Amino acid sequence: MLNLCTILEESALSQPKKDAFVLGGAHLTYAEVDAASSKIAHSLQARGIGRGDTVAISCPNLPAFPIVYFGILKAGAVVVPLNVLLKAREIAYHLQDSQAKAYFCFEGTPELAMGTEGAAAFAAADDCDLLVAITVDPAAASPIEGAVTLGALLAAGNAAFESVGTGADDTAVILYTSGTTGQSKGAELSHSNLFMNARCSVDRLRYTSEDRLLLVLPLFHSFGQVVLMNAGVLVGATMVLVPRFEPGAVMTTLEREGITVFAGVPTMYWALLHHEAEGVSMETIAGQLRLCASGGASLPLKVLRGFEEKFQVPILEGYGLSETSPVACFNRVDRERKPGSVGTPIWGVRMKIVGDAGDALPPGEAGEIAIKGHNVMKGYYRRPEATAETVRDGWLFTGDVGQTDEDGFFYIVDRTKDMIVRGGFNVYPREIEELLLEHPGISLAAVVGVASDSLGEEVKAFVVPGPGAELVEDEVIAWSKERLAAYKYPRIVEVRDRLPMTATGKILKRALREG
Repeated sequence: MLNLCTILEESALSQPKKDAFVLGGAHLTYAEVDAASSKIAHSLQARGIGRGDTVAISCPNLPAFPIVYFGILKAGAVVVPLNVLLKAREIAYHLQDSQAKAYFCFEGTPELAMGTEGAAAFAAADDCDLLVAITVDPAAASPIEGAVTLGALLAAGNAAFESVGTGADDTAVILYTSGTTGQSKGAELSHSNLFMNARCSVDRLRYTSEDRLLLVLPLFHSFGQVVLMNAGVLVGATMVLVPRFEPGAVMTTLEREGITVFAGVPTMYWALLHHEAEGVSMETIAGQLRLCASGGASLPLKVLRGFEEKFQVPILEGYGLSETSPVACFNRVDRERKPGSVGTPIWGVRMKIVGDAGDALPPGEAGEIAIKGHNVMKGYYRRPEATAETVRDGWLFTGDVGQTDEDGFFYIVDRTKDMIVRGGFNVYPREIEELLLEHPGISLAAVVGVASDSLGEEVKAFVVPGPGAELVEDEVIAWSKERLAAYKYPRIVEVRDRLPMTATGKILKRALREG
């Protein structure tokens, strides 16, 4: 048996009274998180949900997330974490595509109206039978019609629940990953995939039980979920939750909570670098931090060097994808670090740079990055053809362009496809283009990423009006905002009479980017 939930159970046995998760004044020990997750598992099993069933969760970085996450695993079921910024139509797609039997949904706040969106999505999902509201006040009733509350499930559950045995290759989590065409696909990650990735993250970043990790990266994302939460639980570290990134709040938390490890995406480092740290002691923060880690996109060298000078702490860059659980390579704490490089492959993983013919390229030559090892996903959920296109002879072809140096360090050069990385979130243009074509006044649309100092890339849409239609750019933006997650909708719209095309009728996106 290898059920990923054992990492929580073992830490609860070895240090039951130690703080596992902290949010403001709330402190949950390992014993408390373990007991609560067992109650969730018992309640799910009582409702007929068990080994192999899929259960979705939409929740920001709150203690409820790890409780539900490990509770689903204890029941032998599969966790389907969803981006909390998704709209109802997008949530419904994920519930249906993953065949979710239950859906845990944060009821929301004025800034994050998850409850309304989640209830509408649940109503549209045919096979999802149980809607669980994660309420702000666990003792309060939920305003979400037809939902039971997380508090009710905890009250009905049994903390003595014995975790369901699963195989190492059984699916533990389905992470919906951005593609370049069509709808997003669910990467099936096994218990072994995720355990080994957490173990290798501990090895590369040298986590110990004495560390205090700041969890501001969203836990529905592979970086925050595996490299921080799972790896932290594995060693029995204390994790301080921050539901929403805001530079001032993060700086205050770094100082107040004695944070030793911070991990973020490049836009977070950019924001912290340019934030005026009023009311906090930079000397205290720098004296407590021992390490920072960056992933999700390439970190500009100017930002890396400026941040390291300001905070007096090294940043280690790494690389991976949801399909690789996620870490494939990382720099090391105990060895040479090369700024600008994403390091070397983790233990048990091989990487190579290949040319168009699939041949391995020598150092210095750019080509597609291919990855093989214990971290490679089982495949895309219910998509054998897409899996076969991506994983060939055990090698996962990433679609990213990279190169190596003579010492075996990897460098990310570019992306071969049209995917946009906005603030660390992947956005694929075709989904947005298809939505824009639903607009009654738009006859043609093309979406590209354009450079942004704060976000890395911004989403820009080029639209051609239909016969007799008059398009107002701000109105198109507002129309898109109502129908797409906040990180997806185009902030920039340009109306054109026509779009540049090839002789075969393909839109020349390169010309749009360069223009």
